[in-house]
Amino acid sequence: MKKKLQRIFIKGGILSPSEMKQIISLSQELGFKSLKFGSRQDILIPVSEHQKEIISKYPNLNLEIEKNHENIVCSYVSSDIFPQTSWLNSSTYLYILELFKNSPTLKINITDPYQRLVPLFTGNLNFIASEFEDYWHLNLNLPGWTEHIDYPVLIYSWDIPKISEAIIAKHQETTDIDILFELVNQTVETNNRTIDKPLEVPFQPFPYYEGMNKMGLNEYWLGLYWRNNEYDLDFLEAFCDFCLDSRVGKICITPWKSFIVKGIHKKYKLNLEKLLGKRGINVRHSLLEMNWHLPVDDDQALELKKFIVRNFDQNDISTYGLNFAIANLPDNSTYFTSAVIEKNEAPNLVKDFKIRPTFNVLYCKNFNPNTQQYIVYAQDVDKMELPGLLMELSKMYFDKLGEATEEEKQKEELKEVKEVYQCKNCLSIYDEHYGDTLANIAPDTPFNNLPPQYTCGVCESEKEAFQLVKI
Repeated sequence: MKKKLQRIFIKGGILSPSEMKQIISLSQELGFKSLKFGSRQDILIPVSEHQKEIISKYPNLNLEIEKNHENIVCSYVSSDIFPQTSWLNSSTYLYILELFKNSPTLKINITDPYQRLVPLFTGNLNFIASEFEDYWHLNLNLPGWTEHIDYPVLIYSWDIPKISEAIIAKHQETTDIDILFELVNQTVETNNRTIDKPLEVPFQPFPYYEGMNKMGLNEYWLGLYWRNNEYDLDFLEAFCDFCLDSRVGKICITPWKSFIVKGIHKKYKLNLEKLLGKRGINVRHSLLEMNWHLPVDDDQALELKKFIVRNFDQNDISTYGLNFAIANLPDNSTYFTSAVIEKNEAPNLVKDFKIRPTFNVLYCKNFNPNTQQYIVYAQDVDKMELPGLLMELSKMYFDKLGEATEEEKQKEELKEVKEVYQCKNCLSIYDEHYGDTLANIAPDTPFNNLPPQYTCGVCESEKEAFQLVKI
């Protein structure tokens, strides 16, 4: 029987070893041996019939008592170890998160567009770092709205919490972005900035996020992935003690049922390797099995994943840079993987017969989950066909890797062709848009309006030496 789970909200997926130890103590008092990680950087524990008195001992833990609350997701976990926006550092995330006093009632993502570990567009309010220091794009996917909408201005870092609160309070009054913008501006004072150009999200392959890895000259970061998402409480408690002893201040949960610890000094590396080795912790899983997003506590989805991964392994398939999801239809969640396997609902018309489930296979445009555009590759196929179909998609991905996308090709084709006058002797250019300030020719002066005595500013050739060319 499937256990009923409840969430412990971990704001931004960041908690201290001491906070983790409180969660471990609560779980142990409730009689559990392990805990799970959720898909929004939260922690999941089973619901216990006799938990009320025990939970009251831990007032600082933010349990999901009210069902309409959500966790805030952020890409702090990837900062300093994966590609990042130049101005965005770890402390910025912490300052912003500190300004959120309560769990919001809508999903909020605060992310860096240069990383792939944390999804950009799976929230209702998606704040994405811009190229301007301390300013963020905001993409909205609000309940009752039919599509993702971009907020018309850039948001200042320290305004993110109060703008989020205002949007959550006002979004049900309208489905028009201009009206919502006015409602928010009437509610809070902000330090917005004009958007000079639309958000562009660079493509990044999905990273390998496990094992002991170098971080600067004297430090390491460790990523731990647990195959069945059952994290042993005794090990976690010993690991927290190691973090406290080695002065590691933060444990970061990823959306991939794993966690990362940064800033482990090299003098503690041997102690950590000893701790992992004595407990038989494997820190080098294959990306074939790590880059999956499954429904939590779904044994059938886990078995399907194992079946596909075994086939991948037997056929020596590489999935580096790709990731996969398994979803049960009807499913209203937002995908954020390169490819998705949807399990169709079983028909209700046939009684007393066991019908094998069928599946749909989808992949995202350009194999980039941030496009949020999924293309159907196969429909109503049998389980046995899934490995072959995903192998075909993997081959397609590597065939196209490095090629310009359709949008990039169109941009190249649509580049403006300008007509300018060029001196045939020295090849210098007279551009009407700029004029020639040295010759006292004002901007936007057509070449034909230049005085007859005009000469080239470089070689002093006469006006007749210029000819019309396209650039």
